Parts: sequence; C-alpha cells; structure tokens
Amino acid sequence: MLDEKTVREFINELGSNSPAPGGGSVAALGASLASALGAMVFNLTVGKKAYNEYSDEDKMLVDKYLEECLKHKDKFLDLMNKDTEVFLILMSAFKLPKESADEKKIRSAKIQEGYQKALEIPLSVAEESYKIYEYVKIAARLGNKNAISDAGVSALMLQASIESAILNVKINLSSIKDETYKQEITERCNELVKQGRTKRDEILSVVDESM
Repeated sequence: MLDEKTVREFINELGSNSPAPGGGSVAALGASLASALGAMVFNLTVGKKAYNEYSDEDKMLVDKYLEECLKHKDKFLDLMNKDTEVFLILMSAFKLPKESADEKKIRSAKIQEGYQKALEIPLSVAEESYKIYEYVKIAARLGNKNAISDAGVSALMLQASIESAILNVKINLSSIKDETYKQEITERCNELVKQGRTKRDEILSVVDESM
C-alpha cells in the first residue's frame, strides 16, 4: 500500500519509470495533506483562551470539523491507494485476448469499464476535497491565529488537489464512448473547478486580512 511507504520511498517510486503511482495518487495525497493541516489548526485551537471564549455553537463547529478533517485525511489516503489499484485493473484489460469477435467484444467492454472506474476515483477525490473547504473556512475564521497561514496553505492544497484530480478524470473520460455520461461528468468537473476557486479565494482573503 502506498500509504505504508516512507515519504522518500513514495517519492522515489513516483519518480521511477512505473506509470503508477501517478498524478491521481498525488492529487489524493495532496487532499490528505490539506485535511491534516486543517486538523492541525483546529487542534492548536481547542482548549486555548480564545476557544474558551467562543459561543457553544462555535465550539461545536471547531470540534465537529476537527473530527471531519481527521476522518478525511485517512479517506484520501485510501483513495490514493485505490487510484493506483484501478489503474492497474485498466491496464490488465488491455492485455485480454482479442483474436475472435467475442474476445474483442469482451475486451472492449472491460476497457470501457476500466476507464470509468479509473475516473471515478479522482472524481471522488475532487468532490471530497471540495467539501473540506467548509471546514478550512471555519479554521481560518475561528482557528488559532498563529496557525492562520496553515489554513491558507490547506486551501491552496485543496484547489491543487481538485484540479489535479480533474485532469485525471478528463484523460480517462476522453476514452469513454458514452457521450451522455461524458457530458454529465464534464459539467460536474467544470463546476467543481469554478466553485472551488471561489471558495479558495474567499479563504485566502480571510487569511490575508488576519496576517
């Protein structure tokens, strides 16, 4: 599993001549890092003087979003592993026999299925990354001001992960034959990028004003 490797081992494998892990796994790892940074900001906030003076509602938000960030950092690591797994499944589909008409039909269907599965993982990364903006926005607003820059880095990492994941969606989507499905996924991706940039910029404005 990729998440069991040391940082150096992962980087070395990433830089090798193996096609996996690749950009999809990097996108998921980036989202995990962004979530972990959000959790760090919340952890540096809980129990501090400013936190103790917050309303019960704000305290509940900090506590709840701390748990969400911790949960998602692990979820993204699982997606990082799965991204490599589905890529290898897709590659195995190309190795299926294609001598007879039936074999060609089966192979073609498996390849299409492989492309769809290969794009669903990075799409999940993008969609789940977008959700983290809600938590990081609160981290920027209510978090320990000494860690405000970390909330900003988290927001930047989230958008990088969203757009990186979507690049991986699109390269697989280009080989899908179902035009209706392609249109639906393309629209979802475009909206995620657009809305994500807006959320990122909102958080960075809060961060800049607090420094």
